[in-house]
Amino acid sequence: MGSTGYTCIRRTFCSFNILIWLCGSGFLAIGVWLHFAFPGYATLLPDHAVLSADCIFITVGVISFVIAFFGCCGSWFQSRCFLVIYFTLVVLLFLSEFLLGSLAFVFRGGIGRMLTQELKYGIEKHYNVSDRGGFLTPSVASIWDNLQVDLQCCGVSSYEDWYDISAWPGERWVPQSCCRSQYNSLFSEGSGDELANVDCRKAGNPALLWDKSCGQILQMWFVQRLHIVGTVVLVIGFLQLFGLISSMLLFCTVKHKRSSKTYKSYSPTVDTTLNRNGTSATYMDD
Repeated sequence: MGSTGYTCIRRTFCSFNILIWLCGSGFLAIGVWLHFAFPGYATLLPDHAVLSADCIFITVGVISFVIAFFGCCGSWFQSRCFLVIYFTLVVLLFLSEFLLGSLAFVFRGGIGRMLTQELKYGIEKHYNVSDRGGFLTPSVASIWDNLQVDLQCCGVSSYEDWYDISAWPGERWVPQSCCRSQYNSLFSEGSGDELANVDCRKAGNPALLWDKSCGQILQMWFVQRLHIVGTVVLVIGFLQLFGLISSMLLFCTVKHKRSSKTYKSYSPTVDTTLNRNGTSATYMDD
């Protein structure tokens, strides 16, 4: 391979890893912001807070940052050691993704049941009507109420998930956000519908509530967007494959260049000095 091709591979690989490094830094910053700005989301899964959005963003950001760091260093300093570390980390990442994806597919039923139980536990123990949080730091009650109003759903599996929770022990009540739009107000005097004058939260009448559970709607939402998930997986796989191939090409080229008697390490100072003296470095295989 000539020096032109070597330089092209090196610059492309370095630019690619700088882009990944910037993306990783962005994910890390978003994760840290979510962790401090929206702490209530971690309470939705009390025993599995690691699955919350902030932890996922932080994990992806740290992994991308570290891998891209070794890639940039290996390219800039033409270090075979850094390139080998980079290649090894990408391979381990690919194997981990494949293993986790396979386990998630095989045990998808158990994982679904576990998440359902965790969400129900979060409702039972952490829902507090009086705690609404703030605009930047919503509470568990605010998160669930907004979710149920936006998706027009009630409960994780059914409206009965709200019965006998710590916010109203021993009562068969539901939050106001479970009520259908026409029954969502406690002050509906003058309405032609006699049910509109009933306190929907305490009536115990399923006809006043949203008929679908939030778990069912979220599952449908995810299934309808499987093509987006597939596209993201393919893009991630392509980027990892590109990183593996380009790192090995660069590794082999660096090894070949260093074994050549005319090898010259990249240095802008040396290039300037050589050009000033009217000389130029050549490679044996050009």
